Amino acid sequence: MAVPKAREPTVTLRVSGDSRPRVREGPIPERVITVLFNEGVEGWRRGWRQYGGMPTREAVVAASDLTRGAAATTQIAPDGRLAYTVLGAPVGTDRVLSSVGDHLSGTDASDVHLIVDDIAPVLANRGAAAVEAFICRLRNQFPDSIGTVTIGCSIDAETDPEFASIFDLVDTVTGSEPIIGENIGKLRRDDPTTFGYVRRHWAEAQRGIEACNRNYPQSKQIHAMLSEPETTPRTLGATLSGLVTLDVLETWSETVGPTRYDLTAYRAKRLWEVGIYFARLASSRGLEHTEGE
Repeated sequence: MAVPKAREPTVTLRVSGDSRPRVREGPIPERVITVLFNEGVEGWRRGWRQYGGMPTREAVVAASDLTRGAAATTQIAPDGRLAYTVLGAPVGTDRVLSSVGDHLSGTDASDVHLIVDDIAPVLANRGAAAVEAFICRLRNQFPDSIGTVTIGCSIDAETDPEFASIFDLVDTVTGSEPIIGENIGKLRRDDPTTFGYVRRHWAEAQRGIEACNRNYPQSKQIHAMLSEPETTPRTLGATLSGLVTLDVLETWSETVGPTRYDLTAYRAKRLWEVGIYFARLASSRGLEHTEGE
């Protein structure tokens, strides 16, 4: 007889490039475990007020350096509605997950909502691989207790391009500016082939651009910076052309030969917004087959 597969939590990634990720939007869960990498306990608890209330019970694991008190201590509020563990920073994600397990131990809850305020400090300090491992362990370690997970991530121009791989590990992605959606929609209508290349290869184009040390390279020179690429110089060129249309790049006009791209005008944050938009569409199954693949 086959053994039923363990239930995994549903994971939502909420990405923001202009403010703290809005990880508390939606109905307030009754029981919550919150992991803080970028906020203190006091500030986090005050933040619930703008959402009209607080969870009935919340356990907080504070892994930032913004919470007052000694490290590695656990406190329970007199009314029993709040328990918090202060780990301090820096601390490994294994320790964080162990503390999450401690708060779940002995409870009869079967559908706790877990919130991560902002995974960006882990991404910056330990890299995308550490974030991937953290998400995978959240999925696999607490299948009987945690029903949903919401993870926030602040992005900026310096965000590691390898972060794009994390989009494939979550069930839903939210974020990106509305104007990006309008521009991508126009590209899709006007040039569906180029749209298809951008959709499929934006992350590889991003890695090539970030690795290139030339100010005005041709697509083949950007392509040469990639290790084991999926693209060819031609398909990468088509992708870069689409990014020009989306105002991520500009072309250098002082040439009569092959197109050169002006990387001095590269808008890294805007490219992240493009990628987030595509990840959001993919997670909602909003992309059917498109030419140019």
